[in-house]
Amino acid sequence: MFSPKSLSRREVLQTASLLGISAAASTPALAAESPPAALAMLNGSGLVTGKMKQLKYEEIPGLLTKEQVTPHYRAHYGGALKRFTAIEQQLEGLYQGEKPLGGDAFSFLHKDQVNRMNSVLLHELYFDGLTPKPGMPAEDIRIALAKRFGSLDRWSEDFKACCQAAGGWGILARDMVNGRLYNVTSDLHEIGVIWLGQPIVVCDVYEHAFYVDYQNRKQEYIDKFVAFVDWDETNKRFQMLAH
Repeated sequence: MFSPKSLSRREVLQTASLLGISAAASTPALAAESPPAALAMLNGSGLVTGKMKQLKYEEIPGLLTKEQVTPHYRAHYGGALKRFTAIEQQLEGLYQGEKPLGGDAFSFLHKDQVNRMNSVLLHELYFDGLTPKPGMPAEDIRIALAKRFGSLDRWSEDFKACCQAAGGWGILARDMVNGRLYNVTSDLHEIGVIWLGQPIVVCDVYEHAFYVDYQNRKQEYIDKFVAFVDWDETNKRFQMLAH
């Protein structure tokens, strides 16, 4: 039986950073501050710099061609960052003015802000979490997955099922409230989240992530994705978030 533990202020702030939520809603997107040290995996995030985070590869032979990766990276990740930055600037101007902060257009702007914010973050975790040279999971993450799901293979089976069911994202996350691991199905960037959940493995299952290479063969893409998870990066995330 697991024992839930109380959240420290540091953990709450860490998760807020992971979800792209600032301490104040009006904080500029291009703040000079970096994520907390425990979240070094997010260093260089476009949410901080306003610039696209550099890819570690151009393609992943056996999983994704350059023709698939390039438009995904530039149009979808880059497009989300560009739109998010524009929204932040627009909202900052409104906050400093005297016009009423309301109406349908204003409400949509706020919804789109969160949508684009999460899109930027999830795309960065997705791209950074893959490698052309897959290895084996380190002992700590392997043991944690086996303890929660029965075995690494059972976790993989469950994760693939979540990805197949999802319209947008399949995510392995650690819940900060009870410390347990969950495979999460999300249909949109801002729908399906665990509010104190910390993403560890992120799979983009929107069609734009695989259609060039796989057309409508989503399951084939998902099956191959698991084989190219960067376990060094995954274990690093797990270690950072578990302590």
